[in-house]
Amino acid sequence: MSHLAPTGKWDARYLGPVPHDSSYYAKCMLGGVLACGVTHAGITPLDVAKCNMQVNPAKYKGLTSGLATLIREEGQTGIWKGFGPTFVGYSLQGMFKYGLYEVFKDQYMNLAGEELYNKYKPAIWLAGSASAEVFADIALCPLEMTKVKIQTSPSGTFPTSFGAALAEMSKTKAETRYPFGSLVPLWSRQIPYTMAKFFFFEKIVQVFYTRVFTEPKESYAKTTQLGITFASGYLAGVVCAIVSHPADSVVSLMGKPANKGKSIGTIASETGFAALATKGLGTRVLMIGTLTGFQWWIYDSFKASMGLGTTGGK
Repeated sequence: MSHLAPTGKWDARYLGPVPHDSSYYAKCMLGGVLACGVTHAGITPLDVAKCNMQVNPAKYKGLTSGLATLIREEGQTGIWKGFGPTFVGYSLQGMFKYGLYEVFKDQYMNLAGEELYNKYKPAIWLAGSASAEVFADIALCPLEMTKVKIQTSPSGTFPTSFGAALAEMSKTKAETRYPFGSLVPLWSRQIPYTMAKFFFFEKIVQVFYTRVFTEPKESYAKTTQLGITFASGYLAGVVCAIVSHPADSVVSLMGKPANKGKSIGTIASETGFAALATKGLGTRVLMIGTLTGFQWWIYDSFKASMGLGTTGGK
């Protein structure tokens, strides 16, 4: 049977269309690079507007007016600030987020065994995604801090080119807390976000294949499977945006010059939970819903092109 290892024991690494060996995990890591790096970099203007709405809501009141203000004051380049660290940082994050999710999910499934895995699938998804995100954020943190500083600093007060910005962050690390000063708020934003992203994605895919597309998954065309992937990813992304927005606001506010030296708790209490949870949320829901849908679609398209099959099922 396909789900049995060569030893004859049940093994999660043999449940899919191909064995989950080192080559499989490496391809998943590459798929994660493509899924996260390209998509996050592609929506840099939305991210610049969102960060400035969180940091300076009096000036940047909405997405359209915020983008117009940035273009008026800084030109077209103003809305693409932070493209370099965004692309590199989220490529690294995607590599570990998706690649290590596959590794941890298989490990936890095997630790649980066949019976417990079938009974507690959601717990496996949550544990696997949380474990992967711990490492993904360590890779992302220095570049995320640099990106936020570039995007929220008033024009002319901080370098906007990638290399110069990294050098400035390193030079001023006593005050910027570079490279890992934002790691705890980043974890508090990204771990719940990723747990929601993977849990709701896997759950929605499962619902599609058990309630709507009830024939065996393999009997459907790749285009249908990838359509299910995108729809599930988009819906999961909307939930993710709401869950993680307060922590995302804190990460943005930490880059504000007026908050230099303040603790996370001080920033949060001064801002208030309502503002942390709502300022820039509409933009972020649009951004993260679309982003997550395309990330899963790119990831599964790459996996399918490599003969690895799409993610999730009954």
